[in-house]
Amino acid sequence: QVQLVESGGGLVQAGGSLRLSCAASGRIFSINAMGWYRQAPGKQRELVASITNADNTNYADAVKGRFAISRDTAKNTVYLQMSSLKPEDTAVYYCNADVRYSGSWTHFRYWGQGTQVTVSS
Repeated sequence: QVQLVESGGGLVQAGGSLRLSCAASGRIFSINAMGWYRQAPGKQRELVASITNADNTNYADAVKGRFAISRDTAKNTVYLQMSSLKPEDTAVYYCNADVRYSGSWTHFRYWGQGTQVTVSS
């Protein structure tokens, strides 16, 4: 009933920038928090950044000052602007959203399919 589609990943040199987008679609009534996670090979999935529907943000220590999360409520889209990228930022990046779809009375967490970000040294 709800789909999240990410875009914007790719290969970039260290010090470069990328902007990820994640658009939610379907029978959406409302969205609470949205966020980005990442998973590097052999590691657990970890939170990168999150944003509430009041635009309160939270960042992992490893990305503070380099990444910025934002959202366009009208478009049900969340963005992750990544700057000063490092090789250790290489991972598959996943977006999520806490969505109340039409006809439901609670929010459910949905995930995107992931987009690869590779930072070369």
